[in-house]
Amino acid sequence: MLTIENLYKSFGKVMAVNDFNLHVQKGETVVLMGPSGCGKSTTIRTINRLVEPDRGTISVSGTEITKLATEQLRQIRKRIGFVFQQFNLIARLTAVENVMLGLVMDGISREVAYDKAMIALEKVGLEKRAEHKSGEMSGGQQQRVGIARALAFEPELMLWDEPTASLDPILVREVLVIMEDLAKYRASTMLVVTHEISFAIHVADRIVLMDKGSIVEEGVPENVFGSPRSAIGQQYKELIEYQQLTNARTLSGKNIA
Repeated sequence: MLTIENLYKSFGKVMAVNDFNLHVQKGETVVLMGPSGCGKSTTIRTINRLVEPDRGTISVSGTEITKLATEQLRQIRKRIGFVFQQFNLIARLTAVENVMLGLVMDGISREVAYDKAMIALEKVGLEKRAEHKSGEMSGGQQQRVGIARALAFEPELMLWDEPTASLDPILVREVLVIMEDLAKYRASTMLVVTHEISFAIHVADRIVLMDKGSIVEEGVPENVFGSPRSAIGQQYKELIEYQQLTNARTLSGKNIA
């Protein structure tokens, strides 16, 4: 479904993506993880050419993305949903108007666009907030509108670039629940950049660990986090074990009390 081969991208003397190779099957949820600055976001942004790769090939359902002219690229971007770190909503528009906007600009009638937007808002649990503006919604709700905006085009591939990074910890869960539901029902193929370990463990079909622009390990969550072969994987394993120990101590203290 998605095939990336020999992908490279540098910014000046900094090699952000270094000989990256990945194949994602239709309906699969793949999570990209690694330390900040390892090239995760750059990699995912090359897929729809928000960042232009220096070399390599990227194919979505057999279409070579890197060779497309501007109009062809615009057309295939409709098949690729992208959820950003920032909400990027237009403050003067309501939730449903924000979701409709791209559809209307693409030539779809307002009536059809409204119906599609409402279906998308229902998928993220915000149909009752359709007429609210962004200033009347929490950060989590605003991000869910952003997700609905991507879903409105019924994409075959969903790209998520740290969608919870701009949220307060208390709001993160409501976005992760939506992502988990989409992954569960195989609404589309998903490639997710995130630091949310619990989401990766429960939802990912495959974990891909990156460091210095390259893949250092990949596999099912229980193998990558349970029996890691890379230094990055070992760091994640130790972090998970520390979190489990901390949680156990917290529960033990509550029981004693």
